[in-house]
Amino acid sequence: MERFLENIESAQRSLKTVDHMVYITFPLIKDKRILLKVIQEIKTILTNCIKAILQYEYLYKRIKLYQNPESNFKTFVEKCSKSYNINDEEIKIMLELFDYVEQHNKSPFEFVKGEKIIILSENLSPKILTLEKIKIFLFLAKNILKKTKENIIQDY
Repeated sequence: MERFLENIESAQRSLKTVDHMVYITFPLIKDKRILLKVIQEIKTILTNCIKAILQYEYLYKRIKLYQNPESNFKTFVEKCSKSYNINDEEIKIMLELFDYVEQHNKSPFEFVKGEKIIILSENLSPKILTLEKIKIFLFLAKNILKKTKENIIQDY
């Protein structure tokens, strides 16, 4: 099986899991670690979609791939996103999610205050993550996966 199809299938499996975690598991358990796991999984879904798009475009020699992930993301934004109907606002939200995950990975301390998760950076500046924000990220992941599947599977 082509690697881009494997990435799409992986993203679909992860999306089912994340959707269940957000709408079923978290309301029952109310554990912040679930939400932190959710944002990491949403990042994985988006990364798999981006990889699928890049691999598909590379297969048909429309783009060049690099060893550097930042260069590949730049290629995705500049050369692929428009043909997959991914707009600038979606890319902005995607980058915001990536920033949350990076802050979480680097954070020395995180805590819950009410319905919010406060992620402190190394210099103790807070980054606030809410369930509503996570639902926006989840909606984005569903949308990007849908657009990826529509374009790749219809052509393939």
